[in-house]
Amino acid sequence: MSHDPYANPRKTTTIRRLGAVDIAALKAAVLAIPEAVWDAENADKPNRFEALDRTRHIVFRFVDSPRDWRGSHDRPAWAEWRALLEPVMRAAVLPYGYADGQFPRVMLARMGAGGEIKPHRDANPAAKWPHKIHVPLLTNDKVTFFVEGVGYHLPEGEAAEVNNMGVHAVMNAGDADRIHLIFEYFDTEQPTPDWLARVTAGG
Repeated sequence: MSHDPYANPRKTTTIRRLGAVDIAALKAAVLAIPEAVWDAENADKPNRFEALDRTRHIVFRFVDSPRDWRGSHDRPAWAEWRALLEPVMRAAVLPYGYADGQFPRVMLARMGAGGEIKPHRDANPAAKWPHKIHVPLLTNDKVTFFVEGVGYHLPEGEAAEVNNMGVHAVMNAGDADRIHLIFEYFDTEQPTPDWLARVTAGG
């Protein structure tokens, strides 16, 4: 398995199961989002990567710079959705025990039946430190999340940290959509790595 020397040593190298969370209210609200809203939000998303293929996103929070996870901002949809999102996110991260954790990126990802996210690594420096957490809101038995070639099934309502530094991919071989809440989380009290100063300076 490849190892990124800049990656946070606290991050999982495979999949870390964080436990079940109550998604009922959030799931109901997400399933009620009109197609036109999905299309409009996806057209305006800041995370445009070829590997994402036809997966649509609604982005609530995002980093100010791909070089640094410490600065982030709310996008317009956050104010409307915060009350539904935050309880799920905070329940998911309880196992970490951080006194002051931050969520630099928060989004919904909707993959249609037969969709895929091609094998890739999250290469930007801002992705190397935070934990990357998925909470499946809608899925089916034929959705597989691959990390370094090993396939995993992430059950609905169970939070999991995924290794975004290794090569990962997703395949939805089912006949229904797969919708995940995806967010990043980091400990503000963890010392900033030495390499960040070089990266943010353009070195």
